[in-house]
Amino acid sequence: MKRIGWVLFILVAVVGAANGAASGKQTANPLVDELESSNPAIRAKAAQQLGQSGDPSVVPALAKALSDPSTKVRRQVIVALSRLHTASALHALLFATKDGDPGVRTLAVRAAVDWYRGIIPSVGFGGMIKRSYRSTMQSFQGGSTHVSPGTPVDPEVISALEAATEDTRSIEAAREAAHGLGVLLAHPAVPVLVKAAHTPDADLATNALNSLSEIKDVSAGPDLIDLLDSPSKSVRQAACVTVGILRTCSAVPKLEQIYQNDADADVRRAALHGLAFIGDPSSYAIFTKALWSQNKQERTYSAEGLARARDPKAMADLNKRLQVEKNAGVRLAIRFAQTSIGDSSSLKYLVNSLSSRSYGEVAQSYLIELARRKNILTALYPYLHDGNADVRRRLCNVLAYSGDASSLPELHPLAGDRNGDVAAAALRAERAIRARAHAG
Repeated sequence: MKRIGWVLFILVAVVGAANGAASGKQTANPLVDELESSNPAIRAKAAQQLGQSGDPSVVPALAKALSDPSTKVRRQVIVALSRLHTASALHALLFATKDGDPGVRTLAVRAAVDWYRGIIPSVGFGGMIKRSYRSTMQSFQGGSTHVSPGTPVDPEVISALEAATEDTRSIEAAREAAHGLGVLLAHPAVPVLVKAAHTPDADLATNALNSLSEIKDVSAGPDLIDLLDSPSKSVRQAACVTVGILRTCSAVPKLEQIYQNDADADVRRAALHGLAFIGDPSSYAIFTKALWSQNKQERTYSAEGLARARDPKAMADLNKRLQVEKNAGVRLAIRFAQTSIGDSSSLKYLVNSLSSRSYGEVAQSYLIELARRKNILTALYPYLHDGNADVRRRLCNVLAYSGDASSLPELHPLAGDRNGDVAAAALRAERAIRARAHAG
């Protein structure tokens, strides 16, 4: 009899569950009820557990909890919404970018940006925010932190970040939002970023300049030349490099003046870096002289400038410097210049350098630039079958930025590469190329 009773109990439970599902009713979640507890510690714990549940049906309850009086609870709610990673959760995060607490607002801005990179922010002991990604103050020489080309970004996210950038009453959130617009390659935000680059807050201005250098809208360049005279050293340095990245030729005379006369060595070096990005023929004498500088960064920048100036008569100076150069980074920049000017034998050196732990990303950035020329793009295709997985992966990254329709058949076999990272990079490259073709 006991066995029969147990079977009947199971049948009743199954039928009840089926009826509940058929009627569209959801079993009450006790954690949702705990969001209404009078104890903020219980509410915060409930928010944390709801985020870890993976249940998207709890998003409305969490969104409501963004109005909780406790900042600790609201922070946990932001992390929970980030973890659930749904469109409705993202829209709820945008509400939190207007939070009255600066720390909560900053966390919400960060979460909205990192939603597109699959990064979940974390809240440590005492509710303090902990960064789970590299510092916003990225060096111009390091790896990029922006999303993959062609990643669709909700216009409402960009609008929310623009509003946060302009609201300097919460300055840390404004700085974070200015950085985030660069991460998301938000072209519509260029006017807001140009305005932010002129704010008195040096960190906000520097973040805005860094983001403009990531977005690469050349129309912004002329509006930034006045910042070359900024009283802030960090802003002047960032402005020197940004007008260079944006190929602002009208900035060349001022950059040359700074490089030759400024009292600060760091600012002088930044000016040379900016000139190197522009590669104007008028700077040829500066580049060839700096190629023999005692400073390895200046030698690197001079070689990069000669690469972009593309003057064949520089080849003799480059060959001469290469014979005595000991620094691997400078040697790589010289090979970049030689390839750019027309020495096809140096291309293999750049490709082989993609496997380097120290210089792989630098080689990748050089090849991204070079591959915008059709003859070099097609010359890279045979290397997609290289035996080194890092070479294949980084070449896929190159094509993601510089490939065209002819690259798609070359990438297709790599989508099934035995190395998962290579396969993922190939798929991203295919998406990026198709997105460019669609946008064009």
